[in-house]
Amino acid sequence: MRHNLDRQLARFLRKERGGFSYAQFARKTGISHQTLFRIEHGEHHLTLDKLETILEKLKIRLKDIFPDEF
Repeated sequence: MRHNLDRQLARFLRKERGGFSYAQFARKTGISHQTLFRIEHGEHHLTLDKLETILEKLKIRLKDIFPDEF
């Protein structure tokens, strides 16, 4: 299940990032551009604290990222 959630989050972040660079989008999400890159490439697992930061910064809900899970 964790692997599936990681992939869903990675897809969502790539879509939201759109034409922004990693550095630009990282400033918007409140996480480093290195962490953002690693999340999108399946190399980093987010803590709930970091996920909460992203949700707050992007002004989205958890079900916006994981609609089938919640």
